[in-house]
Amino acid sequence: MSMKDRRIGIYGVATAVGALLLAPAAAQAQAMSAKEYVTAAAASDLYERESSKIVLSSTSNPKLREFAQMMVAHHTNSTEEVKAAAKASGLKPMPPKLTPAQSEMIAQLNSETGTARDSAHIAQQKMAHNQALAVQQAYAREGTAKPLRDAAGKIVPVVEQHITMLKSM
Repeated sequence: MSMKDRRIGIYGVATAVGALLLAPAAAQAQAMSAKEYVTAAAASDLYERESSKIVLSSTSNPKLREFAQMMVAHHTNSTEEVKAAAKASGLKPMPPKLTPAQSEMIAQLNSETGTARDSAHIAQQKMAHNQALAVQQAYAREGTAKPLRDAAGKIVPVVEQHITMLKSM
């Protein structure tokens, strides 16, 4: 398989996974319960941290390295914010767990090397952040638990900043 074919395969898988991720989130985010929101936010943050650690282990791209380090820090912070808000809402947050689609994306990153891994990571990040933005905006707007609604509202501009940065990558 040529490098060009391999890149097309990466983007094809990433696009298919993204479609699976985005369609349910956009359709269901408005009707999300507090518990569903906490679970979705935790999974999103876990994916961001794990995928960024993978790319940090191999990338030689300084811009991507800086972005991945920021993802680990920012998504650690948002996890703590959502956990605190969940507790204030009377929920006991469960340990985060990746969704099957997120696990598939992690597996894809682990199977790639070099610039192919970097490219796959950037494509995945764009989709994952669009999904996260939809979930955070919807819960900030229509969530039932005020502390979680407030946390989602604080997270929205951070995710928007990430999306802006990804557009230049």
